[in-house]
Amino acid sequence: MQFGKVENPGKVDFTLPADHGGTLNVLGSRKQKSEPDVYVGCAKWNRNDLKGFYPRGTKDELTYYSTQFNSIELNATFYNIPGVQQVETWRDKTPGDFKFFPKITNIISHYKRLNGVAPLVEEYCSNISNFEMKLGMVFLQMPDNFTSKNSDKLKHFVENFPAGIPLAVELRNTHWFNDPQISSELYDLLEKNHATNVIVDAAGRRDLLHMRLTTPTAFVRYVGANHPSDYTRLDKWVERLAGWMENGLENLYFFIHQNIEKESPLLAAHFIKKLNERCGLNVRGPGQNGLF
Repeated sequence: MQFGKVENPGKVDFTLPADHGGTLNVLGSRKQKSEPDVYVGCAKWNRNDLKGFYPRGTKDELTYYSTQFNSIELNATFYNIPGVQQVETWRDKTPGDFKFFPKITNIISHYKRLNGVAPLVEEYCSNISNFEMKLGMVFLQMPDNFTSKNSDKLKHFVENFPAGIPLAVELRNTHWFNDPQISSELYDLLEKNHATNVIVDAAGRRDLLHMRLTTPTAFVRYVGANHPSDYTRLDKWVERLAGWMENGLENLYFFIHQNIEKESPLLAAHFIKKLNERCGLNVRGPGQNGLF
């Protein structure tokens, strides 16, 4: 993953910003507090990307991957709308506690830029729904040049998205978050429609680290820099998330990327171990029972 890549990660200030004031309001609105549902994984299961992760002789990458992690951020769906048979094949290769978090296909987000996409959204959601109980949440990722001038398109998309499919939204233009009026309208839109605001933590895009939840769900896309600071950054996230859990976080979806993806499973294993220890959880991950 080249998004947010920098030449000298050691010079970046990786301090997590303070929580947005609206975040605690969203979490505090939860009536009953219990242990959150936590899903942590990588973005891919491809053997060429995750070199060294798969034991020699592994015949099916997804089958093995799903014994090590409880979820996957499914980027394969960004390039094509998967057919029903493909979705069912992925679904049936994984254990009962596994969940998929598929990205919405780029013809909807990047090529048509949300214009006249109702038939495509219907096809996408109809096919994706065949994950059944293994569907976690889909997410819409818009390109950097999708600015607040397109707010009407985003509003129409979010308000008309099928209610039965949980939706998260990732925006990459800085003005969505750094202009008070624009951000206020965005957060209001997402809150009213129960859409989750994706948080992106990447070395070269600190402007996207808004720390604003719009539902009691934290959907975090963490991009490592293949640098020792990747681990200390994750430790800081553990502390922040522990605080959110204490204040009523219901769901945590945390997915780890790397500029060179082969290290993603190592980072994810570290994060799961630290999170389990800090929050008293039992999230499944590599390194348990002598694995990996």
